[in-house]
Amino acid sequence: MNERMYLYPVWIRVWHWSNAALFLLLILSGVSLHYADPSFPWIPFRVARSLHNVAGIVLAALYAAFIVGNVVTGGWRQYAPDLEGLARRMRRQAAYYLRGVFRGEEHPFDVTPARRYNPLQQVTYLGVMYVAVPLLVVTGLLLLFPEVAPERVLGAGGVWPVAVAHSVVAFLLTLFFIGHVYLATMGASVLSGVRSMITGWHEPHEGHEQ
Repeated sequence: MNERMYLYPVWIRVWHWSNAALFLLLILSGVSLHYADPSFPWIPFRVARSLHNVAGIVLAALYAAFIVGNVVTGGWRQYAPDLEGLARRMRRQAAYYLRGVFRGEEHPFDVTPARRYNPLQQVTYLGVMYVAVPLLVVTGLLLLFPEVAPERVLGAGGVWPVAVAHSVVAFLLTLFFIGHVYLATMGASVLSGVRSMITGWHEPHEGHEQ
């Protein structure tokens, strides 16, 4: 299949870029809160705290909108991989990312409106959007409202394990964010993935489908 396709509706694109901007703000403010020298913070503490809290609340609201939108439009099916031969297909996709793309090989899986994501993306996005992000949102809200956090978790004070879980999930999602930006460059051109998420139109490779 080597034709231009409309893949990303307006609401997905608006959510995607809003989510990306908020997550970037959360990374910067969160790192400043945790790791900056108190005598020379990257962002003043009060500013970083307010920025982190507001961005987190808006991110949580956008995530709720994302879930509702996927239920209403049936978009959740994009994240549901076919379990038959899944491990084999994931290995094939991983081999393409590690070697094939640098050799100019054809992408192993065609993109279609019914299946925007390859098997490796489906499993990754399923874990990110339906496991990691909910954990980030829930732990963040518990830290924002510690009075509703459990008094004890695994024998420790309730807030401390929640804070650790929040930091661990945030770190893993930051790694995903970096990897996502990198993989977005593996389209028909370095910026074709970015253009697709701006215009909604998928740009295939010349001669074969990405």
